[in-house]
Amino acid sequence: MEAAADVQGRVRESFARQGLMEHLGAQVSFVGDGEVRIELPSRPEVTQQHGYFHAGATSSIADSAGGYAAFTLFPEDTSVLTVEFKINLLAPAEGERLEAVGTVIKTGRTLTICKLEVFAVAGVRRTLVAVGQQTLIQVEARPER
Repeated sequence: MEAAADVQGRVRESFARQGLMEHLGAQVSFVGDGEVRIELPSRPEVTQQHGYFHAGATSSIADSAGGYAAFTLFPEDTSVLTVEFKINLLAPAEGERLEAVGTVIKTGRTLTICKLEVFAVAGVRRTLVAVGQQTLIQVEARPER
């Protein structure tokens, strides 16, 4: 289920300020309560020497998906930072695009834990290529840059 319009707006506005996501060509495709999906189209700039999506691009969109999933549950006057994350690469990531799904597992007063999944999408085929777990911290909102 989609998040409320104000929450979606906060996520999308914050995401638009991320230079790396813009550089990679990533886009938010879904914002729900405790879940965010980010898609990354395939292009030569995000691949490695064998033509697969680069692990750096894969893990970057996973990190952002989890961070914004947590952010959907945070109060309006706060922001989010990643404390740590671990990712396991399960299969070569090839296809038309990647879809990273961040899902909140547990939210606390300060720290939130998220599950990270990344799928390679080719036509109707969707292959799980990476899984991970992430810890995020709720911080006081900083002035926008």
